[in-house]
Amino acid sequence: MAGVFASTIRPAIMAASRRPGLRRAAEGLPVTRRVVHRFVPGETVDSALDSVAALRSSGRLVSVDYLGEDVTDPADADAAVRVYLDLIGHFARFDGGTPVRPLEVSLKLSALGQSMGRDGEKVARENAHAICEAAQRAGVWVTVDAEDHTTTDSTLAIVGDLRADFPWLGVALQAYLRRTLADCEEFAAAGARIRLCKGAYDEPAAVAHREPGAVTQAYLRCLRVLMAGSGYPMVASHDPAIVEAVPALARESGRSVADFEYQMLYGIRDLEQRRLAEAGNQVRVYVPFGTQWYGYFMRRLAERPANLTFFLRALAQRGH
Repeated sequence: MAGVFASTIRPAIMAASRRPGLRRAAEGLPVTRRVVHRFVPGETVDSALDSVAALRSSGRLVSVDYLGEDVTDPADADAAVRVYLDLIGHFARFDGGTPVRPLEVSLKLSALGQSMGRDGEKVARENAHAICEAAQRAGVWVTVDAEDHTTTDSTLAIVGDLRADFPWLGVALQAYLRRTLADCEEFAAAGARIRLCKGAYDEPAAVAHREPGAVTQAYLRCLRVLMAGSGYPMVASHDPAIVEAVPALARESGRSVADFEYQMLYGIRDLEQRRLAEAGNQVRVYVPFGTQWYGYFMRRLAERPANLTFFLRALAQRGH
């Protein structure tokens, strides 16, 4: 089943994620929106804050992402910045002040203007800088998300510029990209916070490993580099093989549970998240919110057969 999923079903889902007509149809179906709630808890700042409160009460850390990408209208990029500033302003109600900040926001630079032609990088950099300034005042972390491989050079250049003012700024790297081991070596030497994920985009074999086993091995090679470096690794994976490998890698590098964290997505492996947190580990949950949930949701379906099975079962139940 895993082979069929990876070779046939996953590419079909990823192709569907790029079709505007399917997006409009899905967003208009109440049954789909109710099922999506499993992975995207709401569309408003208030709904995100409710999820943050629930997760913090269970001892978990939180990263909140306002959904959106590939913005080409400056007004839309400005609107995204305002939502993030509003969200960060509300974070004052939660506890903080520890070396590992319990609250974080995640940014996609393409939602902040990176896709807007010649001036896109400048616009995205300025918008991200404004968000980082607000986060610094509030004691909140910021991590820049990874997008498809065509944006990687631009994203890492912007992150490099921002880290001059905000050395605590994190960035996500995708282990399936063939370049990522070298990127990990560079950022680990610089002491950066790195969210290491497998990768959620349908990338060509020329730039990315495509076989699941090869991706897992690439992930573990990258994680070993991050653990051995001077930065702060964020292990963003639901794969049991990776989660099980983490304690040994941490011991090998002389790290305690305070020197790294696990990250998992809202709605996925909740019992495992709780188990890890109750065992004394730092566990951060990635909480997305907003109306632009289609692309994110489709990538979650494409990641794991279990997610697709849940979705199909829920749709069938709703139909009765």
